[in-house]
Amino acid sequence: MLQYLHVKNLALIDEIEIDFQKGLNILTGETGAGKSIILGSINLALGGKYSKDMLRTGTQFGLVELVFSIENEKIEKILNELDIFSEDGQIILSRKLMEGRSISKVNGETVNMKTLRDVASLLIDIHGQHEHQSLLNKKNHLMILDAFAKEDIAELKKKTAEAYHQFTEARVALEESKLDEESRRKEVSLLEFETKEIEEASLASGEDEVLEEKYRFMLNGKKVSEAVLEGYQYTSGQDGENASELLGRTLRCMQQITDYDKKAEELFGQLSEIDSLLNDFNRELSDYSKSLEFSEEEFYETETRLNEINHLKTKYGNSVDEILGYYEEKTKELEKFQDYDAYVAGLERKYEQTLKELEKASTSLSKKRKSQAKTLVSCITEVLKDLNFLDVQFEMQFERTKDFTAGGIDDAQFYISANPGEALKPLNEVASGGELSRIMLAIKTVMSDRDDTPTLIFDEIDAGISGITAEKVAEKMNIIGRNRQVICITHLPQIAAMADTHYVIRKEVEKQVTKTRIFVLSEEESIAELTRILGGSNVTEHMIQSAKEMKEMAKRTK
Repeated sequence: MLQYLHVKNLALIDEIEIDFQKGLNILTGETGAGKSIILGSINLALGGKYSKDMLRTGTQFGLVELVFSIENEKIEKILNELDIFSEDGQIILSRKLMEGRSISKVNGETVNMKTLRDVASLLIDIHGQHEHQSLLNKKNHLMILDAFAKEDIAELKKKTAEAYHQFTEARVALEESKLDEESRRKEVSLLEFETKEIEEASLASGEDEVLEEKYRFMLNGKKVSEAVLEGYQYTSGQDGENASELLGRTLRCMQQITDYDKKAEELFGQLSEIDSLLNDFNRELSDYSKSLEFSEEEFYETETRLNEINHLKTKYGNSVDEILGYYEEKTKELEKFQDYDAYVAGLERKYEQTLKELEKASTSLSKKRKSQAKTLVSCITEVLKDLNFLDVQFEMQFERTKDFTAGGIDDAQFYISANPGEALKPLNEVASGGELSRIMLAIKTVMSDRDDTPTLIFDEIDAGISGITAEKVAEKMNIIGRNRQVICITHLPQIAAMADTHYVIRKEVEKQVTKTRIFVLSEEESIAELTRILGGSNVTEHMIQSAKEMKEMAKRTK
């Protein structure tokens, strides 16, 4: 659940800190006090869109920090798969907002926006002021069903997507095979030329690397050979003085005095070792000199072969291995054209087979969806009745899509009749704003039983409702709050009275500067806030009594 919110330098917020509690957390306040800023701040921390005008005037940066406690093993496992690990049972999301950019972190480590959003989606679900409008787009109806039935249809959706991918590949291959005779003849001619050119080169894997090394050696061979020969002359040449001759003379001198002095004997031994090492060096230098010998003919052959390979590289690949891979690919294409009728017949068989498999997978998915849709609409209908849709009829109707898709063949949407005698009609044709809001609440209520998301946030879910309906919504929010943490921004006293923890947001002016503040209310303070909501500035004893009664009724409901 969301334990802690810290906001700094955003809009009217100088700096606030909020400790949220389990159950139903209610936020109230006068219009313009900054209730939407609180929710907007949370949205920003979860990866929402940011613009520099969100910063508090005169500040260089803003900061939003959320601390979540992780109590669900399933969520923790998924987080671990994302390489996110809780620390002391907590996950800390933060986002520093600067002019033109932002930095997001999870547990102090910088992450990209996708990772931030992936983590956030596991921890919190926000129902914004206008989210119920998404119900007007029927494409979202199937998404709701799939989310409700995800455990039952996950494997079928995967099979359908794979079947669609295979079908698409087979269809494209078949379409591309429909070449006219002239195009096919040109293609065969080109393939024959390319494969023959590579065949005649008789390439060997890695040959280019060996030749390039050898060629570089030959280009520098003369310079190397001259240096080696000169070095050999200095160490053991036949003409003039050299290291071997001089060392031999020194050895003979030292040998004459080894019997007279122990130190001279040691030096003679060291010199003997040097002489031995020099003799070994001379032999290796001689062998190396012989290895440097090559003929002009050998150099010409190496250069010619390398030019031939480099010419092929400009056409078929950056290395001999790539050229050979290209050759293998084109050989298969050529074989295809040489028995083209059989090849096309094979593609047609594959197309029919993948079509059949796609039809089977899509039909199975559709059947399971329709079965789950009955359960979904039944659950939603029950909740709608609790939300004062007393004679509601709610259905999900299916049509088959014109073409196959990776998501199957279902085009589904919700239908509703809110009053007796009214025919079922598409949701987007009949529902008012207040009704849509309650329908979305019903969906969220049903989904909360299937979803592991521990925290739900509702921003003015009460739009367009009052009276008994407001009481019903309050009761439903209370029920959700028994199993989930709920944070709700509201302007209705019926809902505010149901709070397990009640916060008030106020706008205050200090030294000509407007700031948003938030306070946790005691029970007496909560009653006073309910009275304000009921009567504004014209508070009467009757309103105070009504607020107390609302609070007592809420306690009994709980």
